[in-house]
Amino acid sequence: MEPMVDTGRITTADELLAMPRDGRRYELVRGELRTMSPAGGMHGRLVAELAWRLHQAVRDSGAGLVLAGDPGFHIERDPDTVRAPDVAYVAEPRASSWRRDPRFLPGAPDLAIEVVSPSDPYSEVLEKALDWLHAGTRVVLVVDPRRCEATVYRAADDVRVLGSTEVVDLREVVPDLELPLAELFAEPPGPTPPRV
Repeated sequence: MEPMVDTGRITTADELLAMPRDGRRYELVRGELRTMSPAGGMHGRLVAELAWRLHQAVRDSGAGLVLAGDPGFHIERDPDTVRAPDVAYVAEPRASSWRRDPRFLPGAPDLAIEVVSPSDPYSEVLEKALDWLHAGTRVVLVVDPRRCEATVYRAADDVRVLGSTEVVDLREVVPDLELPLAELFAEPPGPTPPRV
């Protein structure tokens, strides 16, 4: 999602939250409002698949909260930064206090998952991954469907790129969560032909 930057005055997180819903998605990066382009079908399919797999692992362990649909996390103040991952996981006990909170969530998720869109420049993807790490996210997973690879960021100097035949091991954040990339990038099955 290549950002369109609204240059000018500094915007706050409270102002972003109060903005009328106009069908656009926004992030706030150090006071700068950014409009994000809509993503395509493959992006949506991968986000749904990742959220489902994460939800299954979390539900089985009762270990926290899964969020999807670009939830806003307020990760910096003065000037404010509100980032929105494609999928996020927040561990207990923080998750309990956030389940019904209508505001942007304070702090960073334990796991942030970003799916790269065709319009995403590499510099923006890297900036966002580093913002998550700087804010305290334990692991950032960036999934790139064009290259059929995933990049796992555990720190700015601990970055690992995994190919389509490898497995992303996220068990240090979510018990039992491993993502076989071959399954993730496989073509979804088509409709079942009618029986005659």
